[in-house]
Amino acid sequence: MTRMPLDPANPFATPSALDLELPDFAATTPATVREALRAGLDEQRAEWDAIAADEEPATVENTLVALERTGQLLSRVLPVAFTLMESIGGEEWDALEAEFMPQLAAHADALHLNARIFRRLESLERARALLALDPETSWLLDEYLRDFRRAGIGLPEDDQERLKDLNQRITAAETGFSQRATKALEEAAQLFTDPEDLAGLDGETLDALAQAARDRGRAGWLVTLLSPTQQPLLTRLEKAATRERLMAASLARGDGHDPDSDTRHLILTLARLRAERARLLGHATHAAAVAEEGTARSADAVAERLAALAPAAARNARSEGERLAGLAEGPFTAADWAYHSERLRRQLFAVDDDVLRPYLELGSVLVKGVFWAAERLYGITFHEREDLAGFAPEVRAWEVRDEDGRTLALFLGDYYARKGKRGGAWMHNLVDQSRLLGRRPVVMNTLNITKPAEGEPTLLTWDEVTTCFHEFGHALHGMFSDVTYPSLSGTDVPRDFVEFPSQVNEMWMANRAVVANFARHHRTGEPLPDELLDRLVAMGSYGQGFATSEYLAAALLDQAWHRLTPEEVPDDAGAVAAFEAAALEAAGLAWELVPPRYRSGYFNHAFGGGYDANYYSYIWAEVLDADTVEWFTGEGAIDGDGGLNRVAGQRFRDEVLSRGNSRDPLESFRAFRGRDADITPLLRRRGLQ
Repeated sequence: MTRMPLDPANPFATPSALDLELPDFAATTPATVREALRAGLDEQRAEWDAIAADEEPATVENTLVALERTGQLLSRVLPVAFTLMESIGGEEWDALEAEFMPQLAAHADALHLNARIFRRLESLERARALLALDPETSWLLDEYLRDFRRAGIGLPEDDQERLKDLNQRITAAETGFSQRATKALEEAAQLFTDPEDLAGLDGETLDALAQAARDRGRAGWLVTLLSPTQQPLLTRLEKAATRERLMAASLARGDGHDPDSDTRHLILTLARLRAERARLLGHATHAAAVAEEGTARSADAVAERLAALAPAAARNARSEGERLAGLAEGPFTAADWAYHSERLRRQLFAVDDDVLRPYLELGSVLVKGVFWAAERLYGITFHEREDLAGFAPEVRAWEVRDEDGRTLALFLGDYYARKGKRGGAWMHNLVDQSRLLGRRPVVMNTLNITKPAEGEPTLLTWDEVTTCFHEFGHALHGMFSDVTYPSLSGTDVPRDFVEFPSQVNEMWMANRAVVANFARHHRTGEPLPDELLDRLVAMGSYGQGFATSEYLAAALLDQAWHRLTPEEVPDDAGAVAAFEAAALEAAGLAWELVPPRYRSGYFNHAFGGGYDANYYSYIWAEVLDADTVEWFTGEGAIDGDGGLNRVAGQRFRDEVLSRGNSRDPLESFRAFRGRDADITPLLRRRGLQ
């Protein structure tokens, strides 16, 4: 049925008049998004049909460039839809997500299973030698051909129909998992009415927890949870019973105690459907299909890397656990690990979050730390734009200018947790950079920091500072993108490469010049004492046995689910816990004191879509990261600056950050580093030698 054209009054009908086409969130409603999505899907489908029906011989302009120019309306509305679905949530946005995600899966199939367009691409491939393609256009052609072939263009018609059905069902199940995981996160929040239960927390933290309770119409102190198993407050809560209650709530998410947030049936559904799709496409498992698309190239390579790291990590974790158990005055459980680890860290290094937090105010960390480091490395400057509104009062916007004063990008930050918001932290684009379309990037960072009481400062833990620097590394990857074609822009690289720039950016949070600039007491303005920074640096690989083990447990669990054949996937939701336990036992990481960073029931990376069979990518990319950090602090350093200089920064920007997916990402690494990556720096960092 032909749909009506989009109402010209719809805010997505034309490009936004705001700077750099920043979306007009103030004019956006679920109704305007729904209308624009419908029209955008129809519009791009018609554009694809026109390319397919073109009777002229295929050329770069009428095929590749034409494909890159399609979908302008959809490119305006989709980032806004995803932003509001993930950061605002609620019934209307959840319903919209459930309605359109399967349609978007079908839409992707409409392109990648279009035989006429594929034949045009093949004709360009055959004529490549005569076309004298520039390197980026040649890479774009290869990417399209790879995408079509991986998506099933070579399958018989009946199998293609089966594939379309699988893709839509998978997307619907991923959406359901993500929404249930968000609901479970909210329901797992713990309300305390006796302040004695929260002994160990300072007044500012208690005020923030009281504000969280008031925001939800409740009296007392509400501890909201973050996505991972371990919760930040576990390091500071003195009462073992409180720690146990918080840990139990975290571990129980999605396990079936609440039918409305039970995710187990969706885990099994997704494991089975993904396995069926992989087999249909000629792969042994979903893990094999995913690895082929990354820089790892094979599931066996992934398995070998993880298996090589797991034994040493487990040994280190057990050694750490024995030492921590000696500090406990009673039973020692997983809920106690973080608390006693902080106690031991305090004994060994005289450093803990209570000592550090007064020096780690969010605004200072951002402006005088995250931004300041980027200014010194890359020559850019940040100018807050209070006239540019976001979708919530807390969202802030900055205009980013290049060294010559020209506007490079817009950067938005949404740092506080709110009801309905998806847990975790992430970066995404609102506008993709493209020279072809004349667009500069608009990027966002999203975190879930507990909002303080009115008038109080937002004080961070050292881990939250790490997250700020990490997510901004993704933002730099998006903002520095300098490519022609929008589909190759910014962070649109393989999953096992995308974490590389973000992990590199974490190094600057411990650079002495950077810390001296941002770490100042929020009341007195006094800088973080040098001896405190010395102790932070001296900690080295402290706690890495635990950190590496909990990460590897999650990565191996993700692999285990996605290395199953359809016949091997259990039928009963009650089997999820048993499968998880067996997978961890097989990996040598089944230890109740160190649960996985994410258990299956709330593993949104793996079952909400995006990082399925790909959670290994963090450690995979960390090989590149650790090697790069050694370059910055060695060859790239000037007069002991630890690499914080324009020459080093420009080299990283030119060879990695600006390239997007315009060439093989490992070629970008080699161009930067002068060789392939060496795993030795990672082993040193993690204490795994």
